[in-house]
Amino acid sequence: MNKNNKFNSEIHHRRSIRLPGYDYSQEGFYFITLCTQNHKHLFGEINDGVMKLNRAGLAIKEEWENTSKIRKNIILGEYVIMPNHFHAIVQIEYPIKPQSNDIVKLKSPSQTIGSIIRGFKGATIKYFKTDILSLPSIWQRNYWEHIIRTELEFGKISQYIIGNPACWEDDKLNGGRGNEVLENQEGYNDEIWMV
Repeated sequence: MNKNNKFNSEIHHRRSIRLPGYDYSQEGFYFITLCTQNHKHLFGEINDGVMKLNRAGLAIKEEWENTSKIRKNIILGEYVIMPNHFHAIVQIEYPIKPQSNDIVKLKSPSQTIGSIIRGFKGATIKYFKTDILSLPSIWQRNYWEHIIRTELEFGKISQYIIGNPACWEDDKLNGGRGNEVLENQEGYNDEIWMV
């Protein structure tokens, strides 16, 4: 990139959607949403409120389930693969601090939610480029996340994920009017997320 063409968030209208100052490697529960590029329906279809995964959807499922095998400090919670997006709960049980010798390894020393998502996206993109769809990109550049702070919130989000296929007709990622998990609450105003 030419030094005169450096990325500028003001010019390119991009800003971070992460909670400022929050350590995304610390233990906790996180609600993640990933969308396909241009909201293309790539992973299957929903019939009578049940998601039927196609070959691409099954590949996404396999790669997501590999995530907890690769990263020993995380537990995967409820998740659902929809035709054009993916919702999941991820628990970081304990933070992993990089060791000085991690720099020479070919693994990312970062153990944040961002690195988990980058690893997952990278694995699926590589698979899709070579095997299934020959697409240069299947995911939108960014992703949405929400820090789950209470048991009540965890329960609501879990039920939302489980029930997502049954609500497909009204899903805003399917052209519907949308669906909300949480009401507007004080303390959430600085955290941007989408359902």
